[in-house]
Amino acid sequence: MNTLCMVAICALLGGLVSLIGGILLLRSKKRRRLAEYATSFAAGALLAAAFIDIIPGIMEESEPQQASLFILLGLLIFFVFESLLRWFHHHHPGDDKRRVDAVVPMIIVGDTVHNFIDGVAIAAGFLVSIETGIVVTLAVAAHEIPQEIGDFGLLLHKGVKKSRVLLINVLSALATTVAAVVFYIIGEAAEISLMPLLAIVAGFFIYIATSDLIPAIHHEEDRKKVVLHTLILIAGVVIVWAVISTLHGFIE
Repeated sequence: MNTLCMVAICALLGGLVSLIGGILLLRSKKRRRLAEYATSFAAGALLAAAFIDIIPGIMEESEPQQASLFILLGLLIFFVFESLLRWFHHHHPGDDKRRVDAVVPMIIVGDTVHNFIDGVAIAAGFLVSIETGIVVTLAVAAHEIPQEIGDFGLLLHKGVKKSRVLLINVLSALATTVAAVVFYIIGEAAEISLMPLLAIVAGFFIYIATSDLIPAIHHEEDRKKVVLHTLILIAGVVIVWAVISTLHGFIE
């Protein structure tokens, strides 16, 4: 199997896992609590992928200060991107019905763009090495599960039928595969420096974990649940670290 096929399969499987996970958790009576646990695990997985795999690789191939600037750039880019999405969500002209009608396409567009970015991240990982690509795919799938639950819930709340919500999310998830394949082909043909792109991906992972996922844990007031969320986050770090170590040892 060549690497391009592996990129396509991993991106497709990552999207499928996140969709199935989202559907199963959404159907569960305890979906809110399960979604919170998935969020904790995702935060740990993203941080481990960024700090244990991606950033050390970047630092070996470039100047630390330059790499740090691009990681910061990644954080800023996704802060601005998310701020714009939230601004549009809350600034729709017209009456209440028009606001509801406008929010639905914004959710779809936001999710599709997010999935497209995930695909670029997966492509960047595979351009470095197969093991890095697999690690990035796992991290992407982990953080997509709680996001899919949120998207499913929002669309259903806005009155979209279940069958249509499923179709929308399946089509949106395909953006990950398309982006991964296209950017992998471009990256191989152009032979560009991967350091800036990987650093931006690391910044993206750190931003998602620290601005969206970890704050959700801090909102929990029950001390026992806070401890449990913390343990699940640490488990996410440990599991991804173990996967990284295993992959590097096995593939190398």
